[in-house]
Amino acid sequence: MLLSLALFALAAGPAVPADVVFVGGKIWTVDAASPQVEALAVRQGRIAIAGTDAEVRAAVGPKTVVVDLRGRRVIPGVYDSHVHWLGGGMQLARVELKDAKDEAEFGKRLAEFDGKLPRDRWMLGGNWDHDRAFAGKLPTAATIDTFVKNRPVFLQRYDGHMAVANTAALKLANVTADTKDPPGGVIERLADGKTPSGVLKDNAMDFVEKLVPEPGDDEIAEAVRASMLAAAAVGVTSVQDMEGSSPATRRKLMRVLQQLARRGELTCRVDVRWPIVWQKELTDLGLEGNFGTDFVRVGGVKGFMDGSLGSSTAKMFEPYAIDAKTSGVYVTEPPRMRELVARADQAGLSVAIHAIGDEANAKLLDLFADVAKANGPRDRRFRVEHAQHLRPADYGRFKELSVVASMQPYHVVDDGRWAVGRIGVKRCASSYAFKSLADAGARLAFGSDWPVAPLDPFVGIDAAVTRRTLDGKNPGGWFPEQRITVAQAVEAYTLGSAYAAHQEADRGSLSVGKLADFAALSQDIFDAKEIGDTKATMTVVGGRVVFERK
Repeated sequence: MLLSLALFALAAGPAVPADVVFVGGKIWTVDAASPQVEALAVRQGRIAIAGTDAEVRAAVGPKTVVVDLRGRRVIPGVYDSHVHWLGGGMQLARVELKDAKDEAEFGKRLAEFDGKLPRDRWMLGGNWDHDRAFAGKLPTAATIDTFVKNRPVFLQRYDGHMAVANTAALKLANVTADTKDPPGGVIERLADGKTPSGVLKDNAMDFVEKLVPEPGDDEIAEAVRASMLAAAAVGVTSVQDMEGSSPATRRKLMRVLQQLARRGELTCRVDVRWPIVWQKELTDLGLEGNFGTDFVRVGGVKGFMDGSLGSSTAKMFEPYAIDAKTSGVYVTEPPRMRELVARADQAGLSVAIHAIGDEANAKLLDLFADVAKANGPRDRRFRVEHAQHLRPADYGRFKELSVVASMQPYHVVDDGRWAVGRIGVKRCASSYAFKSLADAGARLAFGSDWPVAPLDPFVGIDAAVTRRTLDGKNPGGWFPEQRITVAQAVEAYTLGSAYAAHQEADRGSLSVGKLADFAALSQDIFDAKEIGDTKATMTVVGGRVVFERK
């Protein structure tokens, strides 16, 4: 209906003036029918005309606002297919350790943050990288105690699949030498093989995490506002929120998002996912996937098959090169995951499942096939979140099973610093396989995994196109045969993500009738030598400028 109205308005020409027009640009539409235009006319938050300057200026009326793009490259608003929206906003107000170059810098940041934090607060956040700060060795409770011991400390590794607690937090959680590893989790031990080291992996993190106070409404609202500012500054106009917070926190988040939307304060469109283990929260209300408004939607559910490569908990067919005693863990055992996916799919919910290891991905594709066959045909668009390490035999199954590969390109240049040491060259050669998946006909949806990785999509596009690792050791690209083009990367960050969320009729390209969400850039990414240096100079949501770089 909206498309018909937009086309009618277009046909009406200047008799129906535009609210705002954007002229004088180099606009990449991600619309195969008209890939590049000069100008856009917007009416009621949607694109009424996408064409030449002359065509768009014909829609200018007495009250129309005219914005000159001054020859800048414009792309559709970036749709980040995988963020932790609340966690990312909260991390902006927590200790940040990702780029701490060594233990001294790590400790200095902890001590300085401890001095600023109210005495009754936990110290949270972290995003630490032991490959950078500790030369590959894991920190311990004793490490943290050296710098902060008079408050509970719980700091996650940047992948979110491993955390280190200080002694105060371990005591509160009663994690002792007698505590057994939970299913899908690992308690790291000291050299005696019994005493907890302080590092907890995957489901073992729950011992401490369940004690961390839930955020209140004000803290959630502050975090959402921080996330919106961060998104607008990098040209992100829509996100799919994969946060695994509790049902109580999810409900608070939904309330805050709706309040901000009603007041016209929401500057990013948010698709909220519920943890699949709490799907009953949605099904009891009769909700199906993609329910809501242009700004706030309940997208569906998200679950975990396995852990992560950096924590050596991604489930692999063969043992790790770095530790032959393990091949990773299933955070959710396949039979249990099949049951959860089948129930969610039967209820009409969109299903996205985290899988990183090659075995986890293969088993997940198997159970997706089983569930689709059992529940019957429909446009379900099952998603694999990350799809990092694959057997070549599984590339074609994404197309065959109509499964979306929801991937985060920045991980390849970050993980590429140390991945060979974890799983060896052969398995790395078929990892982060953007080109092989695209060539096999798979739908790619790109995102950041923020705050695990930067929210900035241009460093992600650069990673997909160049595959140059952050340590500078692969200037020609890490397994360069998996590089893709700028156009492919932009499409995956826009139309691909919209498709993954069943929203391609509404966003993802700058086509007539769609939401007027786009970003003007500091340089033309199709010609740039350093795509990662690109900045958003203007971000527009629904025809409204929500960010402009001075």
